Amino acid sequence: MTTSYNPTGLPPDDVLTAGLADLPALEWNDGPPEQTGRKLRLTRASDIEPEPVEWAWLDDGEGRVPAGALSIAAGREGTGKSSFGMWMAAQITRGLLPGTYSGRPRAVFYVAVEDSWKQTIVPRLIGAGADLDLVYRVEAVEAEFGETTLSLPQDNSLMEQAIKDYDVALVVLDPLMSCIGAGIDTHRERDVRTALDPLARMADRTSCVLLGIAHFGKGAGTDPSALITGSGAFKNVPRAVFGFARDDDNECRVMSQSKNSLGRSDLPSLSYNIETTEVPTKKGIASVGRFAFTGESSRSVQEILAQGQETDRGERDEAADWLRGYLLDQGGEAPAKDVKKAAAADDISERTLQRAMRKAGVKSERAGFGKGAVWRIEALTTTTESDSGAAVPPQSRQSRQASEAGVNGVTDGATGVTDEPASQNVTVPEVLCTVCQTPLDPVHAATGETAHPTC
Repeated sequence: MTTSYNPTGLPPDDVLTAGLADLPALEWNDGPPEQTGRKLRLTRASDIEPEPVEWAWLDDGEGRVPAGALSIAAGREGTGKSSFGMWMAAQITRGLLPGTYSGRPRAVFYVAVEDSWKQTIVPRLIGAGADLDLVYRVEAVEAEFGETTLSLPQDNSLMEQAIKDYDVALVVLDPLMSCIGAGIDTHRERDVRTALDPLARMADRTSCVLLGIAHFGKGAGTDPSALITGSGAFKNVPRAVFGFARDDDNECRVMSQSKNSLGRSDLPSLSYNIETTEVPTKKGIASVGRFAFTGESSRSVQEILAQGQETDRGERDEAADWLRGYLLDQGGEAPAKDVKKAAAADDISERTLQRAMRKAGVKSERAGFGKGAVWRIEALTTTTESDSGAAVPPQSRQSRQASEAGVNGVTDGATGVTDEPASQNVTVPEVLCTVCQTPLDPVHAATGETAHPTC
């Protein structure tokens, strides 16, 4: 027998005559309470007070970053997306960002898991002009294991309470992917939503801006939102998505808003530069990059990406073939200055040459104090970006020395690798940034990155 739901307690014949105002708030059990403990909560739309969108950032009167929502800043390595997070943090802690926080300095939570706070994060915050008293490093701490990486959604309730306690206006998650809890498949939308949907609801409840820093994948395309590494949830859940790219033709960088669910979708792209700033510390001067807008851009990130696929990629591929051939002719390595000079003689620009290094399987290493950099092919069997069938035959420094002049050591005839005496000092090679030519930290170098996040 089917029983109809009657929340009024009135006789069935009187239900239709009961006034709507007399109906109580509805709560339906979704299964026996002893099994799930879940219920449905129904709220009339008439009981929800409508409000206009609050904008954390108003640019020329138009909203770009909504308060109480998740936003994403995405781009390839070295485009300055992390520096944008620093810029927002500085503006909010000083009350300088046009929008709902203008004139009211507010606290910022910063979750950064890849860079050193002493050597990178704090100097960059100083360079950006942030009030350090209002910026907090956020880490999770376990009784058994001590400090550990923030894990979402596991730590959502702790984060939400801290946001309320410290009156936080901005939480920067850099990178967002590192904060996604273990066991979540970041390439499955349903899985990713179990982390991002609660995060978006937390932003709504606290009226806080959640800014996630994300990377582009290696796939082709011109839509910044679609290029974000991982599942489609990384573009579907956020209310605002920004793309970042280098505009080498105009010697600047460009930020475009590829998604603005709560505002105009046709906002102009903005140009910016990463300016070198010297920050004094107790142990000397720290040189850092500072994000600085320079006005509207005549080109969008989409246009830059499209041009890069049609022209720059072909030039890069040709330069990679040239670079491999040149280094092989030199025994697998050569001074960087000699490589650049030879490339210029063949009409290959230094920028194109540097972009070709990764595809060619070439690393830049310091030869020694005052000797400059050496470019070296990494390994015979190393597969390079989008060129998995190319086997690059490098020759190690030790094996080349052994074949040319001989060394005090034992050479493995099968591999050609010379084992030098244990008493000889072994120098761990440094990987240099292809943009500024300063050493990358081991963490970034180990992941195959070729440029500093700030470059």
